[in-house]
Order: sequence, then C-alpha cells, then structure tokens
Amino acid sequence: MDTMQKTFSLTQPSAGITTSRDTSPKRSIASFRSLRLSHVVVGALVFLSVAGCNRAPNPDVWATVNGHPIPRADVEKYYHNRISSAPQPPTEDAADRMRLEIIRSLIDEEITRQQAEKLHLVATDAEVNAKIAELKAPYTEAQFNAQLQSKNLTLDDLRHDLRRSLTSSKVINKEVESKINITDAQIADYYNLHKADFNLIEPQYHLAQIVVTSMPNQKPGNLQNSKAKNDAEAQKKIQTLHNRLESGEDFATLAMNFSEQPDTAASGGDMGFAPESQLRADPGVYAAITTLKPGQITPILPLHESPTSNAVMGYVIYKLIAVEPAGQHLLSDPRVQQMIRQQLHDSRARLMKEAYLEVMQNQAHVVNYYAEQLLKNIH
Repeated sequence: MDTMQKTFSLTQPSAGITTSRDTSPKRSIASFRSLRLSHVVVGALVFLSVAGCNRAPNPDVWATVNGHPIPRADVEKYYHNRISSAPQPPTEDAADRMRLEIIRSLIDEEITRQQAEKLHLVATDAEVNAKIAELKAPYTEAQFNAQLQSKNLTLDDLRHDLRRSLTSSKVINKEVESKINITDAQIADYYNLHKADFNLIEPQYHLAQIVVTSMPNQKPGNLQNSKAKNDAEAQKKIQTLHNRLESGEDFATLAMNFSEQPDTAASGGDMGFAPESQLRADPGVYAAITTLKPGQITPILPLHESPTSNAVMGYVIYKLIAVEPAGQHLLSDPRVQQMIRQQLHDSRARLMKEAYLEVMQNQAHVVNYYAEQLLKNIH
C-alpha cells in the first residue's frame, strides 16, 4: 500500500489559475512524472487454480502466502480507510471488488517481504524511525496525531505499514531498479521518435501560489488550519505573508502552512506549468508574472471569481519558478536527456516490477480464501 498517500493525501477543489501537470514534454519540458501502473485484480480464478477449494479456512484469515496468513482485520482496515471519505457507501459488488484489490496488494507485499527475508533486506527500526520523522516534519505533534486519527490509524499501524513499504522498495531496488541501464542510443531513439513533443508552441511558466480567500466556509487545507473569515482578515493575512516572503522566508513552507488553496497548499503552492496564452486571459496576472525573474514573487494580486468577473473572492501571491521558452528543444540540452532517461527508466522499472512480482507469485503457494468464497456464493 502507498503509506504516505493512505495516511496524508488530501483531495480538494482547485481555484485561481489552472495549470497543467501533464508529463508530455510539449506541456512541460522540465518535468516528466512517472505514471504508476495499478494492479488490475483478476486473481480470483488464478488463485483457485493454484490451491483448489476443498478446505475450511479460519474465517479470520482471508488469504495465505506460503502458509503466512493475510488477516481479515488487515483487509477491513484498509477497506474502511478507502471508503471513509466516499460520498456514499459502495455497492456490494464494488465493495467485494475493492476487498479483492486490497487482498491482491497485501499478497504482493507479503511475497516481497518473504523474499526480503531471504535477501536480508527487511527494513530496520532505524529506517522506519527515520521515515516517521520525515513524515512528522511538516506537522506539530498534535497535527500529526490528528492526521493519523482521521485515517483510523495508530502509530503502530503506521510503523507496520512503513516497514512493509520500505522493505518492498529495498527488494525492488536491488532486484529490478539497480539492473536497469538506459543507454545514450535509447535516449536518441526516443528523441527522434518524439521530436515534435519537444517543440513548445508557446512559452510555459512554472508557478507557485499562496492564496487567501474571504469565504468563511471554505476548508483551508493547510497545515495550520488557518482561514480568513472575511475580506478584512484576508487582506491582513495576505499582507503579513507577503511581508514574511519579502524578509526571506521560504515560499513553499508558508504555502503549506497558510495558503487557503487546498489543491496546491500540500505541495508548497506548486501549480505546475501554465502556457502563456492562459496567463494572457488575466492581463493583470500576466503583466505581474512576465516582469519576474525565476525565484521572484508578484505583488499581492486580487483573486477574481472568473477571468471575466470583477468580483474579488480573495488575494494571491505568485512565485515564478521557471520559464520554458517556445521552440524546439534539442537533444544536446542536458535537461532533455535527463528527462528522457528518467521517462525510459521509470517505464522499464514499472514493467520489470510487474514481471518480477509475477515470477515471485509463480514460485509461491498462494491461497485466496475470500475469492473462493465469492465464487461459492455466485447467484
């Protein structure tokens, strides 16, 4: 399971400038983002073919891997964590499908854990403690505990999940990642096949933002749970933040703690890349941003309800992180080479990880009792 996402991820609506986080070079020459392949669970019949159906399992065990149990309690914990923020309960079929997905994921992790024991790669207490400290860093103790409580997790649950996640990463790094080598020839071949993707039709602006709104009912989505309740409070708060930025405080840290734009606060205000044509839709914003050098911030700007509206809903400060000029970006550009290298490496790593887990599953004795029970109850 992705522990950090499971524990702390927030999903909120966006406001202000809408930027693209598309990994296509045409959208952003500066960042490729690897796409994670999700496991598609079709395992019920596969597991039945391995193990048969003529057993009376412990009802508290929903699967086993080489005799090691996958407890029902673990599956239900992750299941309830997933549905806790859903607007309505899942249907019966959707709930069963979700449990099958969770069981498959836990089986993969248990197979990897057992392999880690053979390779002496199980995560140590020191590694787990270091990861917990990293997760705690942006929070006070009370905020961190509140995050755990909101996900129905204890610190022991988090420690257990982190150990499993770190262990899995160590195995994959040794058995898969470390063996991948992307050559210069492969990079050149990729560039030649996708050359048009490296030709930006207009400049792209990498931006970050700190937003303060006067809407009292909006959830702030920042670490301090800081929220202005009216326009006067919003003006005072944004001016204070601008003063702190001018005095040298870190933009990302202030955004995480005080920005009232939930969609970007968690990432330090990072909005990704915006094309120049989009910025031109708001002449005031365009004029302020295009006078900046990378690393500089705008004055306090009004945040309008829409580009065509004069109604002010709050205030915003933008930071220019980088500008990618229009035109063809050449293979000789080190950034282009690194981008392609990372893209090819990530793609190969995802494929090889899937293959590695399939081989490990073939060598393991896996029984999915939950899948068996579903098939017994077909009607």
